[in-house]
Amino acid sequence: MNSQNRSPADLRNMFGANLRQLARQYPSISELSRQLGINRTQFNRYLSGESFPRPDVLDRICRFFDVDARILLDPVDTLSKAGQVVNGAFLADFLGHGVQQLTEEFFPSGFYRFTRRSFINEEKFVIGLVYVFRAEGVTYIKGFEAKEAMLSQGLPATPGVREFRGYISGHEDGVAFVIARRKAMTYSFNYLARAASLENNFWSGYVARTVRENGAGERVTRMVYEHLGRDTGQVLAAARSAGFADENALLPFHRRLLNTGQPFR
Repeated sequence: MNSQNRSPADLRNMFGANLRQLARQYPSISELSRQLGINRTQFNRYLSGESFPRPDVLDRICRFFDVDARILLDPVDTLSKAGQVVNGAFLADFLGHGVQQLTEEFFPSGFYRFTRRSFINEEKFVIGLVYVFRAEGVTYIKGFEAKEAMLSQGLPATPGVREFRGYISGHEDGVAFVIARRKAMTYSFNYLARAASLENNFWSGYVARTVRENGAGERVTRMVYEHLGRDTGQVLAAARSAGFADENALLPFHRRLLNTGQPFR
């Protein structure tokens, strides 16, 4: 059917079907309608194809789901953009489910200090700082590679080159996240599970980098994350300590969780 000849009922039905598909990413329609600022009864009318939203409400819905007004005309799975791959129709019940189920209580936002063995120099360790935040139902992470690591590889140490970003997904007993540098120059896969501690703010696991096997350097190593929240003093102290460090300079609990005397298995 040509879109120019569609009746109002056709458009309402298309919009309702698309909205139902988009809403599948969320476990609760009540919570979704609350986030959208739309009355639950009215939202149900949109879902059933009984009603159209006003232009300002349609704009709010499109912005929330990062789609455009073509959701009135075409199936939503034909409108996916690169940024919607994980939460798009094809992957929403697989990768998207882990993204959507990751709650603030399970893995809180804020700053984290991390420690791991260097991939470049196995005698050294890397201490870094990352920031975790949430936007439109997705948990993101960003940070910067150590300057020394970039310089030792003959790479520029400018912030734009050092910056990395990624997204975080909930796992059965922890979190997994994929990180890349700008223009997908490097990738890493990370897995963390909560470690027993007094303040319940430590996570341990491993990081794997996506490089070919060449016999030089490790490709997988243990890693520790410590949640600092937004405590300015701790965050600034962590920022000052970022970079390469000897084992004896590591924080005691970080060193313990890294289990430096045992090979990674």
